[in-house]
Amino acid sequence: MGTFGVMYLLGYSLNNLTLMALTISTGFVVDDAIVMIENIMRYIEEGERPMTAALKGSEQIGFTIVSLTISLIAVLIPLLFMGDIVGRLFREFAVTLAVTILVSAVVSLTLTPMMCARLLKHTPPEKQGRFYRASERAFEAVIAFYGKTLKWVLRAQAATLLVAVATLILTVFMFYKIPKGFFPIQDTGVIQGVSEAAQTISFRGMADSQQELTKVILRDPAVDNLSSFIGIDGTNTTLNSGRILINLKPLAERKVSASDVIRRLQPELAKVAGTTLFMQPVQDLTVEDRVSRTQFTYTLEDPNPAELNDFAPRMVEKLKQLPELRDVASDQQVLGLRTNLIYDRSTASRLGITPSMIDNTLYDAFGQRLVSTMFTQLNQYHVVLEVEPSFQEDPTDLRHLYIRSSTASSSSAPTGIVAGGSTAGGTRGSSTPATGSSTTSGATSSSPSTFGSINSASSLVFPTGSQVPLSVFTRVEETTVPITVNHQGQFPVVTLSFNLAPTASLGDAVNAVSRAKDDLHMPPSIQAEFQGTAEAFRTSLANEPVLILAALVTVYIVLGVLYESYIHPITILSTLPSAGVGALLALIITGNDFSVVALIGIVLLIGIVKKNGIMMIDFALDAERKEGMPAEEAIYQASLLRFRPIMMTTMAALLGGLPLALGTGVGSELRHPLGITMVGGLILSQALTLYTTPVIYLFFDRLAKRFRKPHSEYEGPELLPAGSL
Repeated sequence: MGTFGVMYLLGYSLNNLTLMALTISTGFVVDDAIVMIENIMRYIEEGERPMTAALKGSEQIGFTIVSLTISLIAVLIPLLFMGDIVGRLFREFAVTLAVTILVSAVVSLTLTPMMCARLLKHTPPEKQGRFYRASERAFEAVIAFYGKTLKWVLRAQAATLLVAVATLILTVFMFYKIPKGFFPIQDTGVIQGVSEAAQTISFRGMADSQQELTKVILRDPAVDNLSSFIGIDGTNTTLNSGRILINLKPLAERKVSASDVIRRLQPELAKVAGTTLFMQPVQDLTVEDRVSRTQFTYTLEDPNPAELNDFAPRMVEKLKQLPELRDVASDQQVLGLRTNLIYDRSTASRLGITPSMIDNTLYDAFGQRLVSTMFTQLNQYHVVLEVEPSFQEDPTDLRHLYIRSSTASSSSAPTGIVAGGSTAGGTRGSSTPATGSSTTSGATSSSPSTFGSINSASSLVFPTGSQVPLSVFTRVEETTVPITVNHQGQFPVVTLSFNLAPTASLGDAVNAVSRAKDDLHMPPSIQAEFQGTAEAFRTSLANEPVLILAALVTVYIVLGVLYESYIHPITILSTLPSAGVGALLALIITGNDFSVVALIGIVLLIGIVKKNGIMMIDFALDAERKEGMPAEEAIYQASLLRFRPIMMTTMAALLGGLPLALGTGVGSELRHPLGITMVGGLILSQALTLYTTPVIYLFFDRLAKRFRKPHSEYEGPELLPAGSL
């Protein structure tokens, strides 16, 4: 309730990140209460009255809870100051979790002791139930076994220290060797597809190809429905591209992931001639700032378009050869068709035809000129002028256009040429032959020998006001031209995109792309950069060691202030390597990359695992300072005394992470690495730190005594003889 109140004041909502924090906090919230209740109950079982036990137990354990809380919040401080998009994303997570931990500490120090004084009662063993007595015997047997094995470990301290050092080395080695990723690929039940056809395709051809793609997709048993779009808009910048949004059936019905559906569809879609469909699952959490054909993007930027157009296709071919990549695509569109209509000015001038008349005729025929609006009682309708669709399919149809002449022209005309076609307005009508007599309506083509070449002298006689074929004074040239030129900033840019191979990680793909770029020896003028998710991954990868180091330094400083010691914080932090090995090993076994979410899990492990060390060392120091116990006896008794709360708090945190690790809901892949790292790290660290922490405590205790000057050797200030000054 307290956390929800703070979230409301901060303007936070319940979303993927805050819900992850709340789920994780269930293990943290009960930790403080477990430690408090266990210590109070211990005094009640020893015969103290509940009120006295509550006062004595809370006084003894209060500093421990403060240490646990402050050090755990200190772990989250680096998350609050993470930069870039990752920092902004996980700030809500860190704040929500920190507030939950702080509220939990306040409740554990105030409400929990009060409730213990009022509600807890001691029941003699003879009045306990059979299950209680059996479970108590089992737990006491576990503690006895732990005590025996701990004594054996304390006799083999050198070997135990070697195990601790080996664990640290293994943690560093595994951190650099484990495949790296950014965010896990989620299955949200939606697939985004971008279709791409030949750059010379018409709108009708694109529509037919898109229909063929949708028919293939709808035949897949995992597909529920889809939406298809073509045409130029804010997302589709060219006519030869389209979008398909595929909605899948619920996961329980289709039994396969969205990525598997994509791999199953690709061979069938490849059979659709002339069109390629690039697909990727839609993600709940993404940092992409542009629409791309596939998931990850890489840009080539160059002020020289010709140089860019030369190297971009070569880079595409290089990327297609990399085994780490799939579905390599490019947004380079330089093969569009352009038709140039070149006219002879002198011939057109003799016929009284001006350039504006040519422009108006072409716009009437193909420009969809609005000529009128029809109003009715219920609606209004626009009247658009254009030639019939059959005359819009090929550039050679330009020869059917006629322009009305304003002067007469004559010359010897070759035989076999009949003038006919459409009016200047672009509608089919009567034609005028060379003799000027009227013919029947219809469009007949001129000789192929005259179309495509300019007749400097008119081959026909055109009386004033007659219709002149456009082919008389024009010729057509067809060339290629870019249908779009993308820019990034002020310079032309080509965006290359790719998906990952099933067994590849994003880290492997990024390294492979960088090597491919170096192999091409591009000129310095071409700036090659990752964009979107790939660029955010590279930034986060560079910051990961810094973030972990910052968390460790912050915890060390806080613990050093609390314990007024340089040595004991290191003893507490010695519990972390085993947790790191367990977390990384769990990720490898489950086939997960070390992603940003897994990194958050590692940071949280720093806060969770150090609780074991704090509870042991806190009681050992208290026994040494107040009861005068030797260091070895003090840490042994502290380990046995704190075994029960250590096991309880670890199990609470572990069970709090299980829903994240085992969740199967929509988009649960985003939360899996966090739960897996916590569960794996806690299991292995629990098995090791119960033995390594006491040994490391004794090692540093001996080290501190060796460098500490004994009190008996202190001679005090030197006294000078009187009057010597």
